[in-house]
Formats: sequence, structure tokens, C-alpha cells
Amino acid sequence: MEAADDALDWLGKPVHCADCEHNPLLSQGRCRKGYACVLDRRIKHMDRFFRSVPQLAASYLDHPYFELRAVATKYAGLFSVPPMLSDPEPEVRMTAVARLPLERVRGLAHDPDRRVRIGVVMKMEGKDLISMLADADHYVRVVVVRKMAPDLLPMAMRDPEIIVRRWVARRIVETRLIDMHDDKEPMVRLEVADRLAPDRLSIFVDDPDLRVRFTAAERIDPAHLHLFLQDRESIIRDMARQRLSERGLPVSVHEPT
Repeated sequence: MEAADDALDWLGKPVHCADCEHNPLLSQGRCRKGYACVLDRRIKHMDRFFRSVPQLAASYLDHPYFELRAVATKYAGLFSVPPMLSDPEPEVRMTAVARLPLERVRGLAHDPDRRVRIGVVMKMEGKDLISMLADADHYVRVVVVRKMAPDLLPMAMRDPEIIVRRWVARRIVETRLIDMHDDKEPMVRLEVADRLAPDRLSIFVDDPDLRVRFTAAERIDPAHLHLFLQDRESIIRDMARQRLSERGLPVSVHEPT
């Protein structure tokens, strides 16, 4: 049970049910102070109110409290939502974008708030989605590469941000994964080493990062394990010896013929 005595409106004033125009709903059990109340500044309380009486949401779309406008936008009839795409507050625009089809929200692909742009990206496919790889914010580009088809991801594998390239490495088609093995960032190469086919992992034998070499030694085809027996780090040499021993293979440094 949530406390009702400390319920405050958006101006910080105590909520009084007697002063509310929706007071008749109280006796119907469709609102309750401190739990489901349109006057309460807490979002979850406003949400519960409109969940009970969604037909009242449209009348709050011009309320001065932006959080209330955002919640009302969530429940208002669809014909009332389009004007909210131009609301000055991004929280309201985000809610409107979530409710409308791409054709109605495409213009917000360049909204100043990245959260709104991400909402638009979530509705995009194909060329629309690819165009968002040019977004200035890497959080937006992360959403794009997580949504794109894996066979289209090569166009993003040289993105300037590490987190974007890591997501590309996690999802790119295997035939192009090897193209990222020389990425300048160890964490990207680690993603590659974690996915690349075991018989191709010998390309990491001289990688400068211990984590990358360890992952390669842990996953490499046993036929190539000898390549790691002379690694400069004992933890990697031990890994190679252990794997060879478990398979009954000779634990010795390979001598070229």
C-alpha cells in the first residue's frame, strides 16, 4: 500500500480529492489518492489513473506539466496524438513516436534529442535504417547496428566509436568477421576472437593484448594449439598445454619442418 498523505501535485502542493473535478471517480474505485491519481506528480500514479479512464487522456494533452502530457499521450486516442510530435519536451515526443507509424514520425529522425531519434530508428527498416548510421550520436548508431541485418553491417565496421564496432563484431556475418581482426581496439578484437571459426584463430597468435590471445588459445582448433606454447604469458602457455593434454596430444613446442 502506498502512502496517500504525502501525495503532491506538479507544483509541490498537497493533493486534495475534494478539489478534483474527477472526484466522482473516487466512489467508483477508478481513482485513489496516493495510488491512481491524475493530480499526483508521480508518473506511475498518473499512469494508473489513465489506465482506468483512458477516455480522459485527450483533455490533458495541453497540461503545463510535461510528465502529465507524456502519460496522457500514451493513452489518448490516436487521432489526438500527432500534434504531440511537436511538443517542446522530448519525453512527450518520445511517447508520440512510440504510438504512431513510421510515416507519421519520419520527420523526427533528426530530432535534437537522441531518445526521440532512437524511437524513430526502432520503427525503421532497410534504407531508412542505413541512413541513420550517419547520426552524430553513437548511442543512436548502436541501436541501428543492433537492428540491421547482419549482412549489411560491413558498412559500419569502421565506425569511429568502439561500442558501435563491438556490436558490429557481435552480429556481422561470419564471412566478413575476419575483416575486423585487425581493429585497433582490443575489445573489438576480443569480440572477433570469441566468434571466429576455431580453424582461423591463428591470426591472433601475436596479438598485443593478452585477453585476445587467451580467448584465441581457449577456442582454437587443437591442431593449432602448439602456436601458443611459446606465448610470453604463462597463463596462455598453460591454457595451451592443458587443452593439448586433455586431448592426448603431445605437449611440446612445434618445430617447423
